[in-house]
Parts: sequence; structure tokens; C-alpha cells
Amino acid sequence: MQYVSTRDGRPRRERLEFEEILLRGLAPDGGLYVPVQWPSLSAVEWRGWRGRPYTEIAAGLVGRFSGSALTAARLDQIVAETYAAFDDERVAPLREFSPGLYLLELFHGPTLAFKDYALQLLGRLLDEVLRRRGSRVTIVGATSGDTGAAAIEAIRGRGTADIFILYPEGRISEIQRRQMTTIAAPNVHALGIRGSFDDCQDLVKAMFADTPFRIAHNLSAVNSINWARIMAQTVYYATAALALGAPDQRVSFVVPTGNFGNVYAAHVARRMGLPIADLVIATNRNDILARFFNDGAMSLGVVTPSLSPSMDIQVASNFERLFYELKDCDANAVADAMARFRNTGAMPVTAAEWRDAKRLFTAYSFDDDATLAEIARTWRASQVMLDPHSAVGVAAARAHRAIAGKAPIVSLATAHPAKFPDAIERAIGVRPKLPPRLADLLERPERLLSLPNSVAAVEDYIRSHARPLREVAA
Repeated sequence: MQYVSTRDGRPRRERLEFEEILLRGLAPDGGLYVPVQWPSLSAVEWRGWRGRPYTEIAAGLVGRFSGSALTAARLDQIVAETYAAFDDERVAPLREFSPGLYLLELFHGPTLAFKDYALQLLGRLLDEVLRRRGSRVTIVGATSGDTGAAAIEAIRGRGTADIFILYPEGRISEIQRRQMTTIAAPNVHALGIRGSFDDCQDLVKAMFADTPFRIAHNLSAVNSINWARIMAQTVYYATAALALGAPDQRVSFVVPTGNFGNVYAAHVARRMGLPIADLVIATNRNDILARFFNDGAMSLGVVTPSLSPSMDIQVASNFERLFYELKDCDANAVADAMARFRNTGAMPVTAAEWRDAKRLFTAYSFDDDATLAEIARTWRASQVMLDPHSAVGVAAARAHRAIAGKAPIVSLATAHPAKFPDAIERAIGVRPKLPPRLADLLERPERLLSLPNSVAAVEDYIRSHARPLREVAA
């Protein structure tokens, strides 16, 4: 299985195996890695996975992307270890909360968010490859809330990596912050940045673009810019669709998203042959994705804090992977377009490309008032408690149901409601409790660090705190 960068338009472009793109995360040219060729499964193969455990389906799908990097037996073992600690034996259970409407519960991992499903696997894959090579990496990442905690949980205590997570100071929930700042492991660093998530994301990209710094610290990425994240997220779309009758029954999915990674993973599953009827994007008032798919113009706006902070994003990094497809895999055109987007704040998209995109995705946006109203509505009707991000998804599912066909609609519940207790209490008058394993989170001591929105300041901190690469991994 080989991968290329979305921006590498050279006649003899670099082709890499899975192990290399896993370690790199982001291409040196700033592009994102995508497969040279999509793996494809027949209806018979999909049908054969019906009723099988989550781990078996995960190993089967991940193996299509990892190629010869792991033996089948070792991959089975890593996948089994990854999901053994999840608190539901089904791993990603489905719940019908209204006729034809389902919730896919993706908050049963250690940090109570969907990011665990990919990052727990990614952490183990990185550790496996680095130990085999006798090497270490410095992981840098940006988070709008949940990615950071999930990444830290996956990497904490590992001798093969130091991890530095940038988060927008004051713009995530207290629970999200504490899940990062209360981790005492010496290889973990949570950095509050005085800016927005987009600023944090730009800092990460700038560090990767700083070639001497990238090489000196052997940088790696765990954001959804790392293909392994996308790969792992295809699994829960497959398990949900199979549970509802795929491949003989088409299923629609509604995905609350800001960075486009989660919904792009559904698109990947569709490219592999999973019969998906509709893919619906649900956004909050930071609605750049909804504006693009509805109106054809992708232009940057100001990031406005909301009750669903993980979607408070304007630069949806993973859109570049779809854009590469819309450009017929013309990497030079993608590189030029992304440069113009960065310089002007507007993505140069043709009418034909927009029509192609619109055939693939539908999009809705909802503000905070609508989010609170959906939390209350779902609670009254079914006693199901939704976090604000999941509520945006359910609101979109209800709106889409009015115009869609008869296919079942699965809306992703991307975080446990206890991660956003203030919004839940405001909507329904009930304050959700954290699971027992996190019950004392608010009493744990924090390590708080505030840095300016400055590449130099962040790089200086990493230089001072990253362990030398020559140290032997424990």
C-alpha cells in the first residue's frame, strides 16, 4: 500500500509505504497523505463481516491500509489491546432514539470522545514501529478540545515519544482542559495558546514547515492530518452500517464536524464500497463547511466561541484530501489553491468542482440556541442526554429526515455529555456526572502553561523540554 502527498506534483513524486506516513503525519511540502489507490471490498466481503466483533472488522479494514507493515497476527493483537479497555463490549454501540434515527455512541473510550477510537490505535501503532526501529519521535498537535486529551492518553508514559499539544486557552471546556493538564507523565506537555484553534493548527503546520526544527526533533503528528486517524475511523461507519443491514441496506450518516476528518473517514468507507446513502455534515455557527457545500464559496470568517467548542474551526484541514479528489489528483493545482487560500482567505473552487462536492455531501448549521433546544427536545422525548456537538448532529439528522429517503439515519454521538456539564444543565436542568474513573478529575492538580501565538515561543519551549532523541526508548 503506497501513499502520496496531496501537494507533491513532481514528475517523479515520492511514494511512501504506510510505516513512513504513519511516522511523518504531515508531508514536508505541507500536503496530506492519501492512498495511491483505494482498496475496495465486494458486497460478499462486507456481508461476511456482519455480526462479527468490532475488533475483527477493525483488523480487516486497517489491514487494507497498513499493507505489509504488520503481520496479520500482530495487527489482531494490537487491535484487541486497543479496544479491550473501552467500557462497552460492543465498542461503538448503536441506539435507536426515534423511528429510523440512530445514535452511534462514540464516547466509550478512556477520554469519553470519538477521538479515542483512532488515537488509542495510533498510539500503539507508533510505539510498535518506533520500538522496532529503536527510534523516538516528538509529537506535536493542535486540539479544539477532544483530540488533545485522547492523544495524551494514548502516548502518556511511552518511552518512544514526547507529546506537545497546543490548545486555545480559555476556549475549551474545563473538563477537556483538565483531561490534558492533570496528566503528570514526564513525556506529556499541554500548552495553552493565547489564540484560536486555527492559530494552534497554524503553529503546528509552521513547525513542520521549519525543516531544521522538524529534523532535529523528529516531528510526528497525531491530528487527523495523520492518515492513520482517518483509517481507524472508517471502522465504526462499517460496523454501524453492517448492523443495519449493509451492504443490502443503504445507510445515511450525520457527522458533527469542524476539521472535516471524521466525515472524510465516512467518505473513505464509501470509496471502499460501503453503501452509504447520504453523508451529512453538521456544523455550529462556525459554518465554513456548510457555507461551502450549500453556496459554493469557501471563505474564512472569524472563529466565534460556541457551546460546541470542538467545532469552533474555520480552516478545515482535511478538506484538502477531498479537494485533491475534486482536482482529479492534480497535486500542483492543489498546492496552488492552498497557497491562494492561505493568502486571500478564499478557496478557488470552480462551479464544476462544487457540483461534484455537493453530490457527495449535504450540510446544515445550527447556532447555540438551536443546540440547547435539541438537547432539551431529545431529553424530553427519549431521556437520552446529548453533548452539544452530538446535539448539532441530531438537529441535522431531524432536518435531513424531512427531505431524505427511507434509509436509516445514524447520527454520531461524538462525546460524553459530562464533558460539557454547563451546557447540559442550562438546557435540561440536570448536571451530568463523570464516569467513576474520572469522578475526581476536578480535584486533580493541574500543570497550566500559557504561551503567546508565536512559532518561536512554542519551538523554544519544545527545545527546552523534549528529551534528546539519542536517549534510548524505555
